[in-house]
Amino acid sequence: MTDPNAIQPSELDQLPDRDPEETAEWQASLDAVAKAAGPHRAAYLMRRTLERAEGTGVALPKLLETDYVNSIPTAAEPAVPGDADLEARITAWNRWNAAAMVTRGAKYGVGGHIATFASAAWLYEIGFNHFFRGKEGDGSGDQLYVQGHAAPGIYARAFLDGRLTEQQLDNFRQEAGGNGLPSYPHPRRLPWLWEFPTVSMGLGPISAIYQARFNRYLTSRGIKDVSDSHVWAFLGDGEMDEPESTTALTLAAREGLDNLTFVINCNLQRLDGPVRANFKIVQELEALFRGAGWNVIKTLWGSAWDELFALDTTGALVRRLREVPDAQVQTYQTRDAAYIREDFFGKDPALVEMAKLLSDDKILECFQVSRGGHEPRKVYAAYKAALEHKGAPTVILAQTVKGHTLGEGFASKNANHQMKKLTVEQFKELRDRLDLPIKDSDFADGQVPYGHPGADSPEVRYLQERRAALGGPAPARRVHPVPALPTPAEKAFTAFDKGSGSQSVATTMAFVRLIKDLVRDKETGKRWVPIVPDEARTFGMESLFPSLGIYSPKGQTYEPVDRDQLMYYKEAVNGQILNEGITEAGAMADFIAAATSYATHGEPMIPFYIFYSMFGWQRTGDQMWQLGDQLGRGFLVGATAGRTTLTGEGLQHADGQSPLIAATNPAALTYDPAFAYEIPVIVKEGLRRMYGEAAEGEDQNVFYYLTVYNEPLPQPAKPSGLGIDEGIIKGLYRFNTAESAGLTVPANAPRIQLLGSGTAIHWALKAQKLLAEEWGVAADVWSATSWGELRRDAMEADAALLRGEDRVPYVRQALQGVEGPVLAVSDYMRQVPDQIAQWVEQDYTSLGTDGFGLSDTREAARRHFGVDAESIVAAALAQLARRGEVKATAVKEARDKYGL
Repeated sequence: MTDPNAIQPSELDQLPDRDPEETAEWQASLDAVAKAAGPHRAAYLMRRTLERAEGTGVALPKLLETDYVNSIPTAAEPAVPGDADLEARITAWNRWNAAAMVTRGAKYGVGGHIATFASAAWLYEIGFNHFFRGKEGDGSGDQLYVQGHAAPGIYARAFLDGRLTEQQLDNFRQEAGGNGLPSYPHPRRLPWLWEFPTVSMGLGPISAIYQARFNRYLTSRGIKDVSDSHVWAFLGDGEMDEPESTTALTLAAREGLDNLTFVINCNLQRLDGPVRANFKIVQELEALFRGAGWNVIKTLWGSAWDELFALDTTGALVRRLREVPDAQVQTYQTRDAAYIREDFFGKDPALVEMAKLLSDDKILECFQVSRGGHEPRKVYAAYKAALEHKGAPTVILAQTVKGHTLGEGFASKNANHQMKKLTVEQFKELRDRLDLPIKDSDFADGQVPYGHPGADSPEVRYLQERRAALGGPAPARRVHPVPALPTPAEKAFTAFDKGSGSQSVATTMAFVRLIKDLVRDKETGKRWVPIVPDEARTFGMESLFPSLGIYSPKGQTYEPVDRDQLMYYKEAVNGQILNEGITEAGAMADFIAAATSYATHGEPMIPFYIFYSMFGWQRTGDQMWQLGDQLGRGFLVGATAGRTTLTGEGLQHADGQSPLIAATNPAALTYDPAFAYEIPVIVKEGLRRMYGEAAEGEDQNVFYYLTVYNEPLPQPAKPSGLGIDEGIIKGLYRFNTAESAGLTVPANAPRIQLLGSGTAIHWALKAQKLLAEEWGVAADVWSATSWGELRRDAMEADAALLRGEDRVPYVRQALQGVEGPVLAVSDYMRQVPDQIAQWVEQDYTSLGTDGFGLSDTREAARRHFGVDAESIVAAALAQLARRGEVKATAVKEARDKYGL
């Protein structure tokens, strides 16, 4: 019977042994150590040997975990430059004001978080004083992804620096008056300070990775050399459970993003309790990151532990630290020395003897105060090592105590994330603990005072001198004054004005053709950033591969299998296309980095991200909100759109709701173009609005969402006459009337208005013909390019009316005076066209594809949902019958005739 505990043969065991005698000697040595000194000593020697092998480049699998100790020995820590006393005082003021701001706001019930910054204060202060480069020096400075719950500490520092006033601190989480501070990092709410919204946990890590990658992309393509920019992402250990937090770790390692550092605040607590109550989150994260190829630096223990480690001649202390689960470490924070002596040291005879040499005060200092993340020297050493490491990104696992310095009522309490204030007595204790010159008399009427040493104090002068030396304030967002991008040549926008003739063209292909023309533009072509998540061939974009190249930091180190073909798979260091593989989250992170480059780097880029529409807003909608929060600009393109247009793929691919979800985002301008000629009009307007000389008062910080279809159809010529482009942009125009379509209808025929968007307009056109030829009804067909923009305009008109302005919604203007009821149809659920219903004066109804999608032919799916041409005819007759304009039996006759 096989021993389950026996060492299993490894892959190396299957190789021929050139010297079995030597191998046996090594094994015998290990056996001898285990027998003479015990298995712990044998394990220790093996770990050290493997570490040595790794350090000298011997090709062996890496150790995924190291001992639960600091990666950088105390003796190897560099001295921290600057004035340690002043930095300690600055940090004390920031701790105080962060807590005071949240506590003062608590009386209004607006909440806030205190404990996170209390644990992470030195992680930020060392960076601000010595590492984080600002935007006023050369280049773009560093990019800082601040942990959302630590925002009060960043505000406190800006207050000390003179960038915020007491009034603004008092308006924390009170923004309605226009002079408040947002709860978390929100560029849209405080655009001169925050660059990156991070509190939707998990989005910060993936965004930071793709920001670092986009920096390399800009440099490699010669747009701007940002090789000096470093991306710092401050994260929580609990946040790493979000799938987006770790989904791109291998990308960062694979591409050698040594311009990226994660700083994970390992205070061992998430929002309700321990992150890993029965395990060790630091060890888990180390294994995860090392396995992904990252450089890992553990900064766990403060200097008080040096004495304990010096006494650990048997390794018992290190072994015990690996054994104790995180929740028990948290318990030590709240218990007395006797408890720790028994529970921690009492488990091993060697530790019992060690504890006899330690005073109670020493034990409490080590277990309740001394953490690596709370000591400037430890943090500085980690940051310096991270910047000096080349060839891979670095993660710093910094152990801290959540609620550090806030007193026994906060430190390591499970509930401290929800504790929003300190009492006056707790503040006085905090004052004494931080040694701040705040008098008891300053607590007037029980109000907690803000503290400031004075604009000309040594602390403020030092803070400002350090920031000046590093390139100015941080964090800071700057929109650099750059010239508006010139409009590309008109020829690119008129390719489909004459229609496609006898050729059938899908609107997806029309969009791709437009992009192919625009990227050739001499002035703006290089600024386009095509992004696709491994579906380029689905969308007909493979023709861009050889001409633009797919970005890869290694170029193309192989000969592609299709090299002899015209549209071969070409990768290049300066490639323009970002083909992300099967990761919509990664593609969206790419898009956000490119869409905000105008502010981050002063280089406007024009990203377009094309994806299965079902896998956009539905799968990565949170990132699309992040895009809006970050004031991003660009074109999102939901391809293979519609619930019935993508044949055979079925429920999970059948999009019947993305325009409705997009309509919930105030920054998203959503269009559902029907014809090929409409797409260039929309894109040209988008370029003008986002990158050109925007009209006064017009918001440039928007992004466009276009739905395009994979159904090849003949594309008509653009109608002549004034107002077509305006109608396309505003969302509605009349494509034809029954008469202009050449249909014969009686002189006094009943009339109906058919509004269609996207591919549905072709069903409406067929219905128009059936209504005329078989039922004597005149139908006018309208292209509703944007239900969402029609609704937005109507809501603005309503708001203007409340201000006393007389303004008529565009949709009402467009339909003013037309005869008959209105029937709207799209390839989406009825709520999409129903967005405009309340502003249409005529009788209004709609058809849509409500329900789950299904696999079938387009024709069968449309009949199933009741949106095909024949169904439109029946619905039109029903409307007219209710008005008495056709006989009541017409609907049943139509249903029988068409087999509905």
